[in-house]
Amino acid sequence: MKLTVDPGGVDATDIETLRVHGFTDEAITIAVQVISYFNYINRIADGLGVDDEPGMTPPRDEWLARKACDFGS
Repeated sequence: MKLTVDPGGVDATDIETLRVHGFTDEAITIAVQVISYFNYINRIADGLGVDDEPGMTPPRDEWLARKACDFGS
């Protein structure tokens, strides 16, 4: 979340926290690339006025129910 909301505020402490939680440097690098790509694409879409496709933004309760099923709850 911090990389999206406050990218300039990410520092070595954030990276170390991820390492403590078991992330390898490779996993951290991949995560940063994926997060940054999605931020970039969303800004392009917003800037061009691209509308969401039907089904891309389900109601919150429906989305949460889907996620619960994904995790076997």
